[in-house]
Amino acid sequence: MKNKELEKKVAESKIGGGKERIEAQHKKGKLTARERLELLLDSNSFEEIGGLVTHRSTNFGLEKTKFLGDGVVTGYGTVNGRLIYVYSQDFTVLGGSLAEAHAEKICKIMDLALKNGVPIIGLNDSGGARIQEGVVSLGGYADIFYRNTKASGVVPQLSAIMGPCAGGAVYSPALTDFIIMTKGTSYMFVTGPSVVKTVTKEEVSSEELGGADTHMSKSGVSHFAGENELDTINKLKTLISYLPQNCEERPSNLPYELDNEERPSLETIIPENPNQPYDVKNVISNLADKNSFFEVQQEYAENIVVGFARLAGRSIGVIANQPAVLAGVLDVNASTKGARFVRFCDAFNIPLLVIEDVPGFLPGTDQEWNGIISNGAKLLYAFCEATVPRITIITRKAYGGAYDVMNSKHIGADMNFAWPSAEIAVMGAKGAAEIIFKKEIKSSKNPIKKLQEKEEEYANLFANPYNAASRGYIDEVIAPSSTRKKLIKAFKISENKKIKIPQKKHGNIPL
Repeated sequence: MKNKELEKKVAESKIGGGKERIEAQHKKGKLTARERLELLLDSNSFEEIGGLVTHRSTNFGLEKTKFLGDGVVTGYGTVNGRLIYVYSQDFTVLGGSLAEAHAEKICKIMDLALKNGVPIIGLNDSGGARIQEGVVSLGGYADIFYRNTKASGVVPQLSAIMGPCAGGAVYSPALTDFIIMTKGTSYMFVTGPSVVKTVTKEEVSSEELGGADTHMSKSGVSHFAGENELDTINKLKTLISYLPQNCEERPSNLPYELDNEERPSLETIIPENPNQPYDVKNVISNLADKNSFFEVQQEYAENIVVGFARLAGRSIGVIANQPAVLAGVLDVNASTKGARFVRFCDAFNIPLLVIEDVPGFLPGTDQEWNGIISNGAKLLYAFCEATVPRITIITRKAYGGAYDVMNSKHIGADMNFAWPSAEIAVMGAKGAAEIIFKKEIKSSKNPIKKLQEKEEEYANLFANPYNAASRGYIDEVIAPSSTRKKLIKAFKISENKKIKIPQKKHGNIPL
């Protein structure tokens, strides 16, 4: 009899809000909380925690609407054999609303993940705070935020947005390391369209205000977007494969046998005209293991490219200027995008590869008034602070302060390589000549010819990698085709790198 009662309760907990609500969820093109877990976790690996929990509120007749599990499925399982703690909000139960018991379940698995050094994945699909439980709901959110912050930099935290995520609910995902949204069925915003209309008179849809496309291209809030829920979950699995379990471990290396690591196609990738763009992703694909580059924030601040890759089976983080967009300049958005990625990789022992072709920082009142100084300093700070192996390749331009910022030798890079096409200088030859030889050019009988002469003179002296190499700022000028081979060796010899950090509570990054 007792076993039958248990079986009955377990069966009841697994049907969530019931058949009708599950059908309504499916009609929206959405899966249920448990269906999502089945796709995410290895077969038969899920162990549920708190499946019989119910809320304890009697406000506004809530005692009549109790569901086992209280709108969130929590527990642990494996993803490709790796232990993961996970919670999956159930929109079929009270709209997935969060209140006291719901929050306690999430907090419990977050505490277990932190104790055991295991990544946390949250599948978010919630109507927000459960209004009937009042301030208790708000307290539940804050309890989760506190744990997100404690876990930050200790274990990887990944958030998948599978439905609505509004108001206070958005801040837990925002505190995690990566957010993956689902196109067409998920959205995130602090205040919804109706509030926006009331306050600012703007007419905007949920999709325009906070859909996946908006947060991928305009705000940068979302790091990835899935075409559907299956794609979102597959992206989660791919992402976790590049990461370690916690900050004390390194990412696991995939088996790799060294072969011919020369890449002749890199010899012709840089255009003869120094002002002509090229796609740095072609450089990355030639340097990384085949089909291993997994780009982060692909549609945001496209003048810088960041993402994970493998090099001879080793997980690395890649940060590259993109000459095909805004000539690869650093601006406010590119700087913050790069800085956050660098800090994540450093927190989880993922070595950094920097591919540099940067003409400087983007000029203009818009940039200055929006804080290019403090935002550019974020990227500088992130690189200076990073203690993981750091290697830079200068493919072409490395001008001005941007040369310093992009992982130069002076801010602690371990190895700095340059291609023969590299130009390492305070600025471009033309601009420099116009400043240095201003009087001489002006007094010349043929100013245009004189400017060309002086431009060539400056270029011969500085617009090459050899002056920097003579001072040891560049460790080696290398043939582009040999770059992959050099990188494999350089990362190998740097893998046991150790740096003593001055004792302090924490630094004060220019936020």
